[in-house]
Amino acid sequence: MTQAEARVLAADMGRMAHDPLRWVLYAYKWNEPDGPLSGMSGPQQWQREHLDYVGRRLREEPHSPIRVAVSSGHGIGKSAIVAWYVNWGLATFPNTRVVVTANTFPQLKTKTFPEISTWWQRSIVRDWFSCEGLRMWFSAQKGFEATWRCDGVTWSISNTEAFAGLHNRRKRILVIMDEASAIDDKIWEVTEGALTDAETEIIWLAFGNPTRNTGRFRECFRKYRGAWKTFKVDSRTVDITNKELLSEWEEQYGEDSDFFRIRVRGEFPDQAAGQLISSALVEAAQSRIYKEDVLDGVPKIFGVDIAREGGDSCSVWMRQGLCAKRVYKTQRINTMQFSVTLGKLLEEHKPDACFIDMGNVGAAVYDNLSSWGHRNVFGVFFQEKASDSRVFLNRRIEMWSSVKNWLENGGSLPKDGREAQDIFEDLIGPEFFYNQKGLMQLESKKDMKERGLLSPDDGDALALTFAAPVAPPSDSARRVRRRPSRSKDPF
Repeated sequence: MTQAEARVLAADMGRMAHDPLRWVLYAYKWNEPDGPLSGMSGPQQWQREHLDYVGRRLREEPHSPIRVAVSSGHGIGKSAIVAWYVNWGLATFPNTRVVVTANTFPQLKTKTFPEISTWWQRSIVRDWFSCEGLRMWFSAQKGFEATWRCDGVTWSISNTEAFAGLHNRRKRILVIMDEASAIDDKIWEVTEGALTDAETEIIWLAFGNPTRNTGRFRECFRKYRGAWKTFKVDSRTVDITNKELLSEWEEQYGEDSDFFRIRVRGEFPDQAAGQLISSALVEAAQSRIYKEDVLDGVPKIFGVDIAREGGDSCSVWMRQGLCAKRVYKTQRINTMQFSVTLGKLLEEHKPDACFIDMGNVGAAVYDNLSSWGHRNVFGVFFQEKASDSRVFLNRRIEMWSSVKNWLENGGSLPKDGREAQDIFEDLIGPEFFYNQKGLMQLESKKDMKERGLLSPDDGDALALTFAAPVAPPSDSARRVRRRPSRSKDPF
């Protein structure tokens, strides 16, 4: 590009500072033969309306905070419009600050930011910026790396500093929440309190499947609807959605089920469906440390989740009363090798019961251990009938509900290291629904991956430790394991 062309491009960017729709049509090579956007003439209708609304508000009231929330079904192009806003925001206004957050770190890392990077590389201003990991910054001229940038920020209710410091006086602030329904109310409150700079362009956008009928995202459409412009988008009305999958869901769950309302119709559930285990519950469990004598005489229970696909993991968790920890994890799926490893773990820890996921290759692992003489090894099918079939669809949701009850009643989880991060992400990820018969069911691993989450292998392994009641060890075994302490303080 010549210097003259660069000056023209820069001038064009400035003219579109308050017109994101025009910028999106200008910045990407729509419908270019053999190009990545071949066959695509531009944004979907709902995206055009969204972009047009933000542009009109900026032209009419540039320093009045703009808040827009989108409640939608799957596959409508939410990640694309998030990427367009990030790229437009940075390209058209000097020293713009953008913060993007999502319901979980895997969502942010594996779906939201890769989409931002993909659309940036397709844009006409790709040479202006650099993108690495969860950060994108203006790099055409040195000295702007810290002031002209986009950051992907994970959230925690115990660490809200990143959202409390959202100031950029007399410039532009763009805050984007992806899968906003699962973001804790505390983050919303801190964000709102921080966006107070005068004479500043403030744009706050929230996108998500309406998984919960309570919380700040829900209230954007109800209590706070006067402050928020809202959109509801039915997946069936969008050209780019997988209509075959939507029909499959309609047949499987029913059009009036909460699953279909949330995942397709973009409507909030009738009942209190949504995230089964909150981040607050997990964080509380990770703050508890019990003394060893609390475990005296309490059965040791193994839960073993077997990998189904190449990207999944085999995970082994051990729970003893109120305490749980991971004892092994691997992505290798060699059945015999894993069987041998699990056998050694059984000999080392001597659990009173070991519950193994029997799906896919799990049955082979169970057969190997049984044939080698390991006692107290039991197979569990996640999809089999629940013990309480009046409430739960299958064993999996029943066991996960037991995990929730355990956390509510003082369960303790690892606080530090990779296992702490893994179990946190796993437990807060899956959502639950009520089917047409009013039975609780947990979101499938396939559906979790559809929305950018990893398979909850650690969560399933922990859940398996609740597969059935386990009797305490015998008196002789109890005496060998630990001498009781006289202390009455469990912590």
